[in-house]
Amino acid sequence: MSKPFPGFSAPAAGPESPLEMLAACHERIRHQCATLLRLPLHLATHGADEEARAAAAQVMRYFETSGKQHHQDEEEDLFPALIESMAGSDAVCLHELTESLQTDHHALETGWVALRDGLMKIVNGGNALISTSDVETWVAHYEQHIQREEDVLLPMAARLLSEAALEHIGRAMCARRGLTFLQK
Repeated sequence: MSKPFPGFSAPAAGPESPLEMLAACHERIRHQCATLLRLPLHLATHGADEEARAAAAQVMRYFETSGKQHHQDEEEDLFPALIESMAGSDAVCLHELTESLQTDHHALETGWVALRDGLMKIVNGGNALISTSDVETWVAHYEQHIQREEDVLLPMAARLLSEAALEHIGRAMCARRGLTFLQK
């Protein structure tokens, strides 16, 4: 293959800076989506060769662990902290935003299940093809979702959340990953 599949490289950020960590995770999601977008053509041309199996395994590993943890970070910690920081009519707007983003998470998880089945066959050496259209639709949905978080959610969180709230979110992110929280 002339261009290797992208890897895991993305800006490093830890739970001590939870908003930066979430943004860095978006970059890793984009890398995994780029790999996924290239996979159907590679499969059509080369079948489920070693490179395809490795790429499929990498994408699955990412979305089955870090991708799920990212959604939990937002739904269980960031969204509630933001809502708690708001009052009056502002809270209504924030509820609408976070509910919409949660709906996206559920739709992305549902779409992932279908893609995962094909990827699992590839990982196991089968000559399964995955639909270019399904991959493109799922990746486009993810990109729109990430863009809303980066344009609206994360800047809002940076403005509204106290250092104590951010530390609480960071500690929860560490606990979710079995890590020790390091003070700034």
